[in-house]
Amino acid sequence: MAEPAALETVSLPTLEDIRAAAARLAPVAVKTPLLRSPALDRIAGTTVLIKPELLQRTGSFKFRGAYNKISRIPPERRGQGVVAFSSGNHAQGVAAAAQLLGAPATIVMPSDAPAIKVENTRGYGAQVELYDRDREDREAIAREIQARTGATLVPPYDDPDIVAGQGTIGLELVEQASAMGHRLGLVLAPCSGGGLMAGVATAVKALSPETDLMTVEPEGFDDMARSLASGRRERNLPGRRSLCDALMSPTPGILTFRINRKLARGGLFASDAEVQRAMAFAFRELKLVVEPGGAVPLAALLAGKAEAAGGTIALVLSGGNVDPSVFCAALAAASG
Repeated sequence: MAEPAALETVSLPTLEDIRAAAARLAPVAVKTPLLRSPALDRIAGTTVLIKPELLQRTGSFKFRGAYNKISRIPPERRGQGVVAFSSGNHAQGVAAAAQLLGAPATIVMPSDAPAIKVENTRGYGAQVELYDRDREDREAIAREIQARTGATLVPPYDDPDIVAGQGTIGLELVEQASAMGHRLGLVLAPCSGGGLMAGVATAVKALSPETDLMTVEPEGFDDMARSLASGRRERNLPGRRSLCDALMSPTPGILTFRINRKLARGGLFASDAEVQRAMAFAFRELKLVVEPGGAVPLAALLAGKAEAAGGTIALVLSGGNVDPSVFCAALAAASG
């Protein structure tokens, strides 16, 4: 990962970088479909297309960026391994990509990460180092491992190769929507550090300049929305918690904010209750199991917070790695 000062000047990923990432990913990644629901169209009053990245390898979009990044490490250096820090989805993406590419992986994960994400990460052969998110610095732990082992750090979002890998979603989205005869008026995607939207926005704006893009975050963690409004990187208050464990970064990334500030129209947020209703709707109407952080775009839409000036609304549902107890609680809360 580049130092913060370097991220202020590093070249932004381009459509060409995203196309190159798509070529690297083609043999190993799932080209997720675009789905449509008449029930959702009726509620939204327009056509809604769903990009279900929960069907991606490892159950989330994170595999795309991780594989693109690790595949660019020279083969002679892969034996020294990779190290990453993540609450779960990036952890699994890095672990799976490293396994495919023959690189040992060490993942720094919070001790309160969902058990399913910790178990899956270990299942891909990675060594997991747990930490206390309230008292320890995950980046410092990862950098100590990097210094001691010579491993390559694979950051969750603030890296051009990571952003380009996530951008393959936007590339597919525009091409698939066009093939279905739809013009994209608005694209909504979950946001934490901002890498998903940065990649998607780069591709979408290059191919469909008239399309608007908006981030969606959990209530209380809307740092990207506030940053886009103020023009500077804002921070969330420490000590807060959200049902959306995958979307709890304290502040936008440096590189990702540079991109999203240029390309995104603004940001929305969804409450935990709205997220639970969206998870239940996705299960009942779409037959999809969506984790809380992956459901925030659908939550915002169902709550009437998103409108497109024209054309179709597209939602990126970013992952489906949810503990059974959390999922059952969401279904129960939504039906109560």
